[in-house]
Amino acid sequence: MKTPLRLLTLLAALPAAVFAAAASAPAARPNIVFIFSDDHAQHAISAYGSKVNRTPHLDRLAAAGARFNHAFVTNSICTPSRAVLLTGKYSHANGTPVFNVFDGGQPTVAKMLQAGGYHTGMIGKWHLGSMPTGFDRWIILPGQGIYFNPDFLTPQGRVTITGHTTEITTRLGIEFLETRPKDKPFFLMLHHKAPHRGWEPDPRNKALFKDRVIPEPATLWDDYSTRPAALPENQQTVAKDLTRRDLKLEPPADLAPGPARQQWLNTKPTEVEITRPDGSKHTLRGRELVQWKYQRYMQDYLACVQGVDDSVGEVLDYLDRTGLAKNTIVIYSSDNGWYLGALGLYDKRFMYEPGIHIPLLARGPGIKPGAVTDLFALNADFAPTFLDLAGVKIPADMHGRSLAPILRGEKPTGWRDSVYYRYYHDPGHHNTRAHYGVRTATHKLIHYWKTDAWELFDLVKDPTEQKNLITDPNQTATIAKLKTEIVRLQKELGDTGQFANEIPRDGVDAPNNAPKLGVKSVPEAITAAKP
Repeated sequence: MKTPLRLLTLLAALPAAVFAAAASAPAARPNIVFIFSDDHAQHAISAYGSKVNRTPHLDRLAAAGARFNHAFVTNSICTPSRAVLLTGKYSHANGTPVFNVFDGGQPTVAKMLQAGGYHTGMIGKWHLGSMPTGFDRWIILPGQGIYFNPDFLTPQGRVTITGHTTEITTRLGIEFLETRPKDKPFFLMLHHKAPHRGWEPDPRNKALFKDRVIPEPATLWDDYSTRPAALPENQQTVAKDLTRRDLKLEPPADLAPGPARQQWLNTKPTEVEITRPDGSKHTLRGRELVQWKYQRYMQDYLACVQGVDDSVGEVLDYLDRTGLAKNTIVIYSSDNGWYLGALGLYDKRFMYEPGIHIPLLARGPGIKPGAVTDLFALNADFAPTFLDLAGVKIPADMHGRSLAPILRGEKPTGWRDSVYYRYYHDPGHHNTRAHYGVRTATHKLIHYWKTDAWELFDLVKDPTEQKNLITDPNQTATIAKLKTEIVRLQKELGDTGQFANEIPRDGVDAPNNAPKLGVKSVPEAITAAKP
């Protein structure tokens, strides 16, 4: 029987029709992997020009995608930063200005993506006091967590996993990807504890920097003479405030575990006895001691960073090997900046450049390889960016804006040319005074509102913020302009000082009454991660 001519014509036209339909159909929504570290200084990444370490896998991410030179936090401290990440709102709007328990009942990017059809996961450091909401699977460190053989909280209870936290978090993330539903796009938040204080590297990287001399920053010996408002009384200096625990000093052999041993470890030493290569003893004091403290601190910190870099490499390798990279956007950032001896400091909190700058790297479909931008980004931009990439509507009350157009190589109209910052924790663990301020491309104005003290810096002429110009009569117009900008931003953001007198809690932890499920393997732990 012959095939009718009309049918033959239709069959012949079918491939073209199918092709045309496929071409006009929307592309599959991308998967999103968000890798988040804790206290990772932008200037400890070689893609950003680091002088102290090399990070080949983060560099690989930057080379394959986009690098933001000026990404900032709105409040440089762990818990508030994570709340901003989830909500796209400043601290005063999400109710988490200090170590408050995060209200998980409010809208979050995880809930919105979940409702939009994404399989959502949260793995690693959470540090928000309440249990995660909006995630199909979650497994989190209680509070800060520990580096070795950590406990994790799951919807089913508390599990213990043997190994180093960075390596475990990586394995959990890959197991999540292995066992995900294959008929849904996924959104994974992979949050590392490292390189948070404690600085306990994994065995692979523990000795990596031990024989290296880390270059000292030019401002390590800053005496704060031009900035008396808050710096002289702060307690996060390399010279005076690192403890014996931070410096990995061994307690006397006869000091049994208990309060006395803990007191010894938490003491800030004014001298340290070392053994020289020839076996002789030497007591370090003064400048020599500060230099030794700096090297000791940096060697451990950078070794922890190396572990995170290794983790990024493992995730990228997995995505490449499985073909998922073709439709997966990978974004890397940190919860705040960090001081690597600059201004004589470690830690974060202050609105100076090292503390507010964060790394921000992204690769994936539609992102131009090797792209670099100086446009201002905020951690409040992360939530609207994730939603935009996923094709989910961005709520109008989010303070952040989507970075997706910038990732595509566009320059959005009316993009911000200033950023507003507010830090509340006063005096806090490190005697860091509360302050707010504004940063532009050329200047920064900071107000310590409880003492009504001001600082002004010309970031072009004085990028290390050594000279406070607030009393310079030639800066009157600049000061007036920046004060007006602060008022404008406060009004725009709805910051009326709602939490200006907040009394912070002494740290946040997740509920600790979860049933203990014992030591579990990574696959077993992922099974327990399902609500």
